[in-house]
Amino acid sequence: MAEVIGIVEDIIFRNEENGFSVVEIREEGTDNIITAVGNFPFISHGERVRLEGEWTTHRDYGRQLKMVTYSSAAPSSLAGMESYLASGLIKGVGSATAQKLIQHFGLDVLDIIQFNPQRLTEVEGIGQTRADMIASSFSEQKEIREVMIFLQSYGITTAYALKIYKAYGGNTIRLVRENPYRLAEDIIGIGFKTADRIARSMGVDLNSPYRIMAGIRYILGMAASEGHTCLPREELLKKAVSLLAVDPSLTENALISLAVSQALVMEETDHCIMVYLAGYYQAEAGTARMLMDLAADRSIRQFKDLEYKIRRFEEKNQISLADQQREAVIQAMQHGVTVITGGPGTGKTTAINCIIDLLEEEGLKAELAAPTGRAAKRMTEATGREAKTIHRLLEYGFGDESEDAFQRNEDNPIKADAVIIDEMSMVDILLIYHLLKALVPGTRLIMAGDADQLPSVGPGNVLRDIIQSNVIPVIHLTEIFRQAQESMIIVNAHRINRGEQPLLNVKNKDFFFDKRHDAVEVLRTLEELVVSRLPGFGGYHSLRDIQIMAPMRKGITGVNNLNIELQKKLNPPAPCKKEKSYGEFIFRQGDKVMQVKNNYRLEWSRHGEDGMALEGEGVFNGDVGYIQDIDPEEQTLTVLFDDDKTVVYEFSQLDELELSYAISIHKSQGSEFPVVIIPLVSGPPMLMTRNLLYTGVTRAREMVVLVGRENLIHRMVDNNHIARRYSCLKDRLKQIFGMVLS
Repeated sequence: MAEVIGIVEDIIFRNEENGFSVVEIREEGTDNIITAVGNFPFISHGERVRLEGEWTTHRDYGRQLKMVTYSSAAPSSLAGMESYLASGLIKGVGSATAQKLIQHFGLDVLDIIQFNPQRLTEVEGIGQTRADMIASSFSEQKEIREVMIFLQSYGITTAYALKIYKAYGGNTIRLVRENPYRLAEDIIGIGFKTADRIARSMGVDLNSPYRIMAGIRYILGMAASEGHTCLPREELLKKAVSLLAVDPSLTENALISLAVSQALVMEETDHCIMVYLAGYYQAEAGTARMLMDLAADRSIRQFKDLEYKIRRFEEKNQISLADQQREAVIQAMQHGVTVITGGPGTGKTTAINCIIDLLEEEGLKAELAAPTGRAAKRMTEATGREAKTIHRLLEYGFGDESEDAFQRNEDNPIKADAVIIDEMSMVDILLIYHLLKALVPGTRLIMAGDADQLPSVGPGNVLRDIIQSNVIPVIHLTEIFRQAQESMIIVNAHRINRGEQPLLNVKNKDFFFDKRHDAVEVLRTLEELVVSRLPGFGGYHSLRDIQIMAPMRKGITGVNNLNIELQKKLNPPAPCKKEKSYGEFIFRQGDKVMQVKNNYRLEWSRHGEDGMALEGEGVFNGDVGYIQDIDPEEQTLTVLFDDDKTVVYEFSQLDELELSYAISIHKSQGSEFPVVIIPLVSGPPMLMTRNLLYTGVTRAREMVVLVGRENLIHRMVDNNHIARRYSCLKDRLKQIFGMVLS
């Protein structure tokens, strides 16, 4: 096996996902440059390395060293040392700081960093905090290389290896060897199959009870990611046998063991036995119980002269409520829990404004909230009162580090007489459970939303289950108001929802169809619309006002490719713009990005209305912002979100961000944009459904443009398939209601 010792001159290519790199090495003591290929997850420009591998000859690129093992070796010259320090490998050290360190400490600098880091403060510009950061980063780099070699030997990518190390630190190798299946539970994105591959290569038996129990939990976890709170027992066992390739009796025994340990809950229903992960069972059962407690609360305050007070509201605002709106207001003022549902233009906001006005007139406090920052912002604009995200209302992240991180709960409830939630179709079972825990008897809960929208990204079918249970007062607003009838967006949204074909290209209206036959044509049309046609036609800003929403992620007109192509047009590279490559994408200053995971611990800051700095935790799936800065020295990327929150991401967290020049229709829930463009070329029938098109269309405020094939629009309107979600909330509500009556 050949050995090469030298300095990294250039990194020609690096795949951030798996660490595969092509690097040029200057052999020590010579001017000879060799090319090496292999997995170099942390190799840096200027680093001194020792490689072992086999010489090969590439057809196009010539002689290369195919690396088998490599290790970092401290540079032996001042120039090499400075280049190594300036490589970005050590957090807090860039080229300017590296030069100062070399000038001050010479060849002793690495020993100073490792063994006497307090002396770093002798260098101008380095305080104690930064000195600690440099020392910690240097120590971590040494440790993490050992972890990387261990994890990558089992096929774990660099990005996930970083997450594992961040979770387990110096205990990584020991913990993974003890129980590799813990990776599937502890690390977001690592599934059972990866953990199983590691375990099998470590010699874990195929029939190990630990393996089978981990597989069952994995199946239930995957079901939750698809929207289910539970699975029928027989379906779960069938999936387990298929996944694990073991005797069915072993999966049944493992299921019983998990139930005995209370990791799972099995509950018999009228039709079958349903199996839950314990947390989802607690959330679903608790939600049903607490909803009915609020709904049946006889201590809820009653109001006199409601009709008179409603008329006074109408006179003050020079409006006249429709019968359905009036009924919604009366029901909300008389009951502990009320649902107001309806499509666009049916007056939900007007009814809510009347409810708020009547509550305030009685001296009562109402809290307004919505699932996302964008939805909360819209609610604030529509009502003239502050609306918060539900997470902020529940004060997530303020206080101690307890597992239950919502600081508002049964011991510290929300101080309000009424809580009004908008965009309820987005609320999943865990979020409604935590909200209900924070409401005391006597608090009114008013839930508004459109039940025909796509359901929540998280598990459960909360709004639809509550409505279909028929035990909570529900007011369906169906009348489209005259001013709303002027908008073809609203007219067509209701036509689509009823299964009628939309009216396309009505003159002087706001709903357009641009017929294109193939994906390449559609892509070019989208680029023209965003870059020139719409900005020229209506003065729309390409980034802030226009949102492309695609049904799928893959393909020429899928979200992934659209983001790559639109970035080239809307935010091309420039000498003044910093960049960071991550996987197949490049993040660049000025890019429009979206948070794609709930991260309850991610810190943010913003300035309050009084100018005071506010800090908190929690950035959530669907939050949209713009990249303000990329700091290669600190290895951070800064995003300013739409709700004025500034968030600093470490490079290891970039899997939580995606470019959002184009987003999926599923990710658009709770948002509203002046202009929405939807490419419609092709797609599987299970995906291309009526409520997907309906949801996309209803996200537009001023204009909708459909681009593609007219026959696909027709097929989507005719396709009323709604994917089933396993949930027992509806039946639980009915059961508890029956017990209350008896």
